[in-house]
Amino acid sequence: SLVFQAVFNLLIPDHAADAFSPPRLGAPGAWDALLERLLGGLARWDGEHFLFIAEHGYLLEHNCAFLPLFPLSLRLVAALLPLPLRPRSRLLLSAALLNALLAALAAVALLGLGRAVLRDRRQAFLAALLFSLSPAGVFLAAAYSESAFACLAFGAMWRLEKGQDCLSGLLFSLAAAARANGLVNAGFVLYSRARRFALQLQGGSAPLLWKQLLSLASSAALMCAGIFLPFVLFQYYAYVRFCSPGTGLAQSVPKPLLQLARDKGYRVAGTAGAEPPWCSQRFPVVYSYIQDTYWNVGFLRYFELRQIPNFLLALPVTLLCSWAAWTYVSTNPRHCLTLGLERRKTEERGKARDGFCGPAVFVYVVHSTALLLFGFSCMHVQVLTRFLGSSSPILYWFPAYLLQEHEPLLQSTRTDNPKSGKPLLGKSACSCGKGTSDNPVVRLLLNWRSLTPLSKSILGFFLGYWLLGLILHCNFFPWT
Repeated sequence: SLVFQAVFNLLIPDHAADAFSPPRLGAPGAWDALLERLLGGLARWDGEHFLFIAEHGYLLEHNCAFLPLFPLSLRLVAALLPLPLRPRSRLLLSAALLNALLAALAAVALLGLGRAVLRDRRQAFLAALLFSLSPAGVFLAAAYSESAFACLAFGAMWRLEKGQDCLSGLLFSLAAAARANGLVNAGFVLYSRARRFALQLQGGSAPLLWKQLLSLASSAALMCAGIFLPFVLFQYYAYVRFCSPGTGLAQSVPKPLLQLARDKGYRVAGTAGAEPPWCSQRFPVVYSYIQDTYWNVGFLRYFELRQIPNFLLALPVTLLCSWAAWTYVSTNPRHCLTLGLERRKTEERGKARDGFCGPAVFVYVVHSTALLLFGFSCMHVQVLTRFLGSSSPILYWFPAYLLQEHEPLLQSTRTDNPKSGKPLLGKSACSCGKGTSDNPVVRLLLNWRSLTPLSKSILGFFLGYWLLGLILHCNFFPWT
């Protein structure tokens, strides 16, 4: 991704986009110019906001739409780089290095989560490989918070599945400090406690019912409070910074930034003037105000004829996640009607279905469907691909399930192609009989002509969006 974005950024002129573009402070040196040419494609669109916040803090009101964990991490990593670069260049390099690490850790966390939930090592491995070719791949590499959120969210889900409640709660809390949709992850904690209580009831432990209920309810409340705490504290920080009387902060702001604020109508922190409207609300939440005022985010606001191209851009991920939900519900109707709280006979005998349609996947299907419905109706619909790609394992588990169930090349353990009788490419002799010794995605790509139309569609979506994202996003063209 880093190599391709550099090549595309050098070959293709940047689009003149009407996006946030703060002035660069300080004279660039030779190393700054080189770094900008090599990694400048990672600092497009929202990446400019994250780098600006990491360098200057929450100086402008609309910067508060971006939560602080990722900018703080960039500032910390940049402080550890003793390089002769201006601050922005160090932050840009920090973003590339940090997200490369976090994306790899997110793939590891998804692999562990898949093994715990799917109980199918091959399917979990294939899903982790698909994550490495995510259709949201450009955002996992760019100066965005997607890699940090995916790493923390998948890690928290994994730890929750392993029964490590304290570590899971901490990771969920950090995820909520990276992206606002991390608040939805409190549902995993509540469902985990509800299921544990329901199974205890079915186990016949009624005499201690009230003690168990009190214990589970109190632990769930504490974990949920911990998940919401970073978001609440940040709203309070924004209130103090923008709703308090003028503090003279603007006097220390560089003149080019003040001029930018005047030209664009941005509200600067600590300046005297009219109080922002959100400050007088009963519960002053700057995040929802910014989404509404600056980006016109709201229920069905995006349903306009001129937005049809953006709906088409979101169509593949919408169809994929909708198909995943339908497949799961149609395969497990009773399990879904009982919300997965009823112990099935197959579970009691230790013969529960493995893979995507297994009982433990239910809560993840609900989670992805809820995000899909919210994103489709209330957000800029084109962001659905990266929104779901960094939040829900379903986007990788379901395609892995489809490939494993319907692609003959993955079902066959022989070295011969069952269709043509020719040797199967991408499978070495030493890997015969060892499903984890070779890379199934590489094997599929090397045998592209032999794939089924379904496999070509899935891999085409992943690779196509991965490549188009690097071409378009890194040159300031509109993308997901």
